[in-house]
Amino acid sequence: MAAITMKALLETGVHFGHRTRRWNPKMKPYIFTERNGIHIIDLQQTMEALDEAYAAVRDTVARGGILLFVGTKRQAKDTIAEQAQRCEMPYVNERWLGGTLTNWRTIRQRIDQLIELEARRDRGEFDRLTKKEALRLARKIEKLNRRLGGIKHMERLPDMLYIVDVRREATAVREANSLGIPIVALVDTNCDPDPIDYVIPSNDDAIRAIKLLTTYIADAVLEGLAMRKEFAPELVGEEMAPEQAYAAEDELYLGEATLAKLREGVLAFEEEIGGEEVLELAVTFEEEAPIAAAEADVVAPNDEGESVAVAGVELAEESKAEEVEEETAPAGAEPILADETKEEASQE
Repeated sequence: MAAITMKALLETGVHFGHRTRRWNPKMKPYIFTERNGIHIIDLQQTMEALDEAYAAVRDTVARGGILLFVGTKRQAKDTIAEQAQRCEMPYVNERWLGGTLTNWRTIRQRIDQLIELEARRDRGEFDRLTKKEALRLARKIEKLNRRLGGIKHMERLPDMLYIVDVRREATAVREANSLGIPIVALVDTNCDPDPIDYVIPSNDDAIRAIKLLTTYIADAVLEGLAMRKEFAPELVGEEMAPEQAYAAEDELYLGEATLAKLREGVLAFEEEIGGEEVLELAVTFEEEAPIAAAEADVVAPNDEGESVAVAGVELAEESKAEEVEEETAPAGAEPILADETKEEASQE
């Protein structure tokens, strides 16, 4: 969107401050002059502040941030709701509930209760209740919507606040400062600019001025959303590269030590070494596997205190005994079973 012109600021009365006797001395750098007992705001500084706030809001939203619109005064509540809904951002245009930010967990529980009541109403459960009970729940939904309807879809704390009239929203300013959330605000001549990160010196009482500046901030949000969609990586539905697929398969079937060696390049692959060397490595591995398995097993004591070899050693000894029997047995002789040997011994 094109920057706001000086003519638009003058036509909407952004330059009008409060009476000189109600001013805050900290706003002196932003005051251009005094006329008829009213301070006149320096619109050149207002335009510079608007550009800075626009860039900050746009970049925050582009990074996936949330901007919370806050304005509960009569002149601002309709504009706040309209512009926040236009850019699909949360807003508070009724009384600011203490702890909305600092006690977000409790506020979120009330929002969940509101969503549950609305779901029950939509399912027609209220029709099965008495008229008095249904009316009570309907009034509760209306009250919760009035206070929390603007932040009903805000799943987490916002990344930035936009506030109209920081004196009226002093509680929101304190909560945002305690949590380190940056604030963009319209600051009039009777306000303290110190707690505000992005000060926009302007008239915060005129409806037209509030609408002009809030619309400008909403346009910054829309531009940030467009940048987010344009530059965000679209990972959903993308196929993995072959190297990534092989790496994922290796992590499923290989141990941590082997994976570490693979990453360091210690182990050689079939493509990097000759076929004969691969065959020699395989034969060596087959010869050394039973010995390594036997050495890896532990000799454990039995109940009587004698050392007994566990599975690996016993299997190795049995395989050796079978080899000796095969060598000593004559060629063509049938194997002698243990049962037949016992029968011959009993007959003798």
